[in-house]
This record gives sequence, structure tokens and C-alpha cells, in this order.
Amino acid sequence: MMLAAQRLDENPCRPRHFRPPPCAPVVTDERQAALIETCRARLVATAAVFAVVFLVVALRLAGIVVLSSGPAEAQAGRSRPAAPPPPARADIVDRNGKLLATTLNSPSLYADPRQILDPDEATRAIVSVLPHLSPAEIHAKLTSGKSFVWIKRRLTPRQQYAINRLGIPGLQFDNEERRVYPYGDLASHVVGFCGIDNNGLAGVERALDSTVKAGPGPIQLSLDARVQFVLHEELARVIAEFSAKGGAGIIMDVRTGEIVAMVSLPDFDPNHPTATDPRLSAADAKERIFNKITLGVYEMGSVFKIFNTAMALDYGVTSMTKGYDAARPIKIGRFTIDDFHGKHRWLSTPEIFMYSSNIGSARMAVDAGAERQRNFLGRLGFLQPATIELDEVAKPHYPKVWREINVMTIAYGHGISVSPLHVVTAVAAVVNGGVLYRPTLRKMQPGSAPIGQQVMSPKTSENMRKLMRSVVEFGTAKFAAAPGYVVGGKTGTAEKNSGGRYQEKKLLSSFVGVFPMHDPKYAILTLVDEPKGTKQSHGYATAGWTVVPATSRIIQRIGPILGVQPVDEASPAVTRALTIESMQGKRI
Repeated sequence: MMLAAQRLDENPCRPRHFRPPPCAPVVTDERQAALIETCRARLVATAAVFAVVFLVVALRLAGIVVLSSGPAEAQAGRSRPAAPPPPARADIVDRNGKLLATTLNSPSLYADPRQILDPDEATRAIVSVLPHLSPAEIHAKLTSGKSFVWIKRRLTPRQQYAINRLGIPGLQFDNEERRVYPYGDLASHVVGFCGIDNNGLAGVERALDSTVKAGPGPIQLSLDARVQFVLHEELARVIAEFSAKGGAGIIMDVRTGEIVAMVSLPDFDPNHPTATDPRLSAADAKERIFNKITLGVYEMGSVFKIFNTAMALDYGVTSMTKGYDAARPIKIGRFTIDDFHGKHRWLSTPEIFMYSSNIGSARMAVDAGAERQRNFLGRLGFLQPATIELDEVAKPHYPKVWREINVMTIAYGHGISVSPLHVVTAVAAVVNGGVLYRPTLRKMQPGSAPIGQQVMSPKTSENMRKLMRSVVEFGTAKFAAAPGYVVGGKTGTAEKNSGGRYQEKKLLSSFVGVFPMHDPKYAILTLVDEPKGTKQSHGYATAGWTVVPATSRIIQRIGPILGVQPVDEASPAVTRALTIESMQGKRI
């Protein structure tokens, strides 16, 4: 011990008076480490307990705040029934990719009436920004005592900004999807529109609703927005010029059945389909939604002579060299069939068609007979609704019993009512070699070939091309000529039937044209409803003065757009294809 004490005293770093306490334990390095580890574990455990306590308190406070908050998003979700968001809709584009319909996010305004401090003042403020809303309805909503009420769905960014500036407690916004139509009314009857919940209600939006919802890529239509614009503009011009009730037009590719334009006037803006001019009656407002091309069924008048003549030629009932006596009217029962501008002589088959003779057409139909007439019209699709990617399609009207008088009147387009879509589809078959294609609003993919049905012989089709060309060269549609585009066609002017009687001053004037006639590519049908004669038309409102000149303008404008190259109409290639041999050298 003395030695140990002496050594400690000899340590230069230790004070001379230091002595270890007599009872202090001797601590080794291992025991010291164990004590430190125990203290650390206790501290960690204590910290964990406090963290859990604080987390529980924080969560509880958050729950209280959410449940007691106003129209926050969580409260809105709790107050209204939970519903999955509507599925996104694919864009709809024209054949060149131009956007016809798309979906954008749009704010919708809702309120928690329990947090509205002054319903009267809030109502006045909201209506000042949204003046089309009813103050009485808004006030009733804000005083309903409910926790959630819709104020206005699908606001514009300007409207949302203005509402925000009001600073009214209890008003909030919910983001929804809104269907937008960039071209407005340009193709409204084709594209259609959606309801408030983005379900298709009309047009392609309705007919292809499931496809539009499911498709990740755009739905491409056969329409060409440029051609649609031209058709729309020219029809509107005719309606204004002749003070008509309305009009319609359709352009089809005769080689595929693709519809490149479809217009029905008056029309509507699909962005606001329910918005109507307060000056309009309910009937006029309904007329704007009505698609005359597919839903309208009309007695098409002399346009039907295309099918009557094709039938007689195809069955061999007549030929390009035969003819009929059209010198006197036909009397059958209490009816008399006469010509509008009769020649009062025997007419050849080409002359009957060219001069639009009712007498000659009726005699031709009687020779064919009721059974053949009905079967032929059935093959062309006239006895059933047209098939197309639209739900707005009407049934044709025709006699249940096909008597001789029906045979005669149907020959010149009376006694049977069909849609303009029926007519243009059948005309395409008449001129394209005799193949009937299903009309379609979907663009054909490159390399794909449509499936058609041969409904008449190629020879009949060839002869009908010649006859339709003669109508423009020498007949009732001279104003349809469009230099370089070799137009052919047929006019039709029918008195409208009202209450079982034909109204002499209420006309449906129509023209169906094809170009170029020696190598048909496009068929175009235009019609105007109840036109009124003008000084320039010498008081006439027939097709030759109304839609025939309009068709000439349309063809000259859309020909370059569609890539149809003008040709020399007097060239041997054109004249050989369209000359009627039986009339060579004969003065017409």
C-alpha cells in the first residue's frame, strides 16, 4: 500500500493532496459501456412514447378540423354522394386531323349554404357575374340549409376569376371535364353533342359513345372540314337569297361510300345545344336540332327518275333507242299525270330523262311492273332505314299495296318518301359501275377496300352516266355546269304534301350532281325547303334556279380541295365516254 501511495504521489499530473475516496467502487471499462448503453435505450424508448402521443393528438386535431370545416374539398366529398369521375372521351377529328371535338377541364361552382353569411347579398353578387341564372333559384339554394348545392356547372376561366373576386365564404369550385367543339355549328348534326355528365346525346357522340369513351386515340371521321365549310356557306347563301325555310346538302365519295360533308340548316352550336334564340318558337328551336339529311323523309320529285330509268334499262324494259308517247296526259281514276313543260310528242328514253317527262317515266314504270319496281328500289336500299354511324335515322314511307297508280307516281318521285341520305347512296351506285356501298362517317384507312353489292349491270351504269351528263348539257340543269369538272345530274322539284293535299307554293327543290361524270368520284345532293321566287329568278323557285347554280359554285370550290383535276370537256376521252350514240347528229 505504501508503495502504491508513493507511486500516486509521484504522478506529475495528479495534485499532491489527492486521495481516492475510501468507499468509491472501482469501475472497469466494460461496466462503464454497459451503463451508457442502458441509458441510451431508456432515452430512445421515452422519445418513442412521446412521438406516438404527439402523433395521436395531431391526427385527432386534423380530424376535428376537417369535420368542422366549411366547403373544403373533403367536406364536399363527404356531403355529396361519392361517384367515380366520368371516363375521358377521345377527341373527334376530321379526315385531315382537324379537331372537331375535345375534352377540357372546367371548374364548376358549388356552395355550402350553412356558411353563407348573407344569402340575399350572395345571390345578388353571384347573379351579377352569372346573369343568366335565376335569382329566385339561387336564393332558394343558398337558404336550403343543405351542406352542398350546385350553383353553376362548367364555368369559363373568366367566370371563375370573377366569382373568386367576390370573396364570398361558402363558395368553392370543383374541377370537371367539359366537351368542347372548336368549329361550333360547322358540323353540329354530324358530331352531335354531350350532356352535362359527358354522355353522348346526339350525332356521332351518341352513336359511337362507347367507342369514344374507350378509345385511347382520336376518332377520325370521313368529313373534310374545308369541304364542310364550303357546303355550309353556299347552302346558307341559297336559303337567304330565296327566303327559304331551310336547306341541306351531302357530298359522298362514290368509290367508298365515305361522306366528306353533311349539312342541315338551320343548325345549332353544340357548345350550347339547349341555348335557343328567345325570338324562336319551340317548333323552330326543335327544327335546329333536326337533321334533314338522315331524319327528314321527303318526296324527292324528279330526282327519282334516275332510279326509274336505271330500273327500266337494267331489266331490258327499254333501251337508249326506244321511247314512249308523251303527247297527251295520262288519266287514271281521278288523277291526271302531265308534264311541267311538255314536248307533246313521242320521246326517246334519253329525251324522257333529259326533259324530265312525267308521262314518259310513268309509262316506262308500268312496262316494268310493280314487282320489278319494288325489288329494284329494295336493292338500292330505299325500303329500309339507311345504315350509318348515327342514331338519328328515319324510316322511309312507301305504299303497303303497290297498285298501278303507285307505280306511275313513284316513277317521278311521288308516293314514296325517303331521306336525302338514301338518294345520294343510291346515286353513287348508279354511276360507279353499279356497286352499292354502305354510307359511312368513318375515314377509310389507306389500303382498305370497302365491301359493296352489285345492284345493277356496269352497262346500265354507263348509260346512266351519259343520261345524267345530258341533263347538264341540254336539259334542266344547265346552270350546274362547272368548267373542267364534267358535271352531270338530275333536278327535282316536288310540291310538299300537307294533310293529304299537295301545296303548289310549298316546294322542295333538289339537285343531285356527280363529277367528273366520265370518271365519277363524288356525288353531291343539295336541297332547299320552301324557297320563294325572286326578281332575278323571274319568280321561279324550282331547282334549276335555286340549288343547281349553287351546286356549280360548290363543285368549283371543292374540286381543287379534293384533288380533282380539271379536264378539257371537249376532249375525245370525255366525249367518247359520255356521248349518247342514238342521239348523234340529232338536234336536242
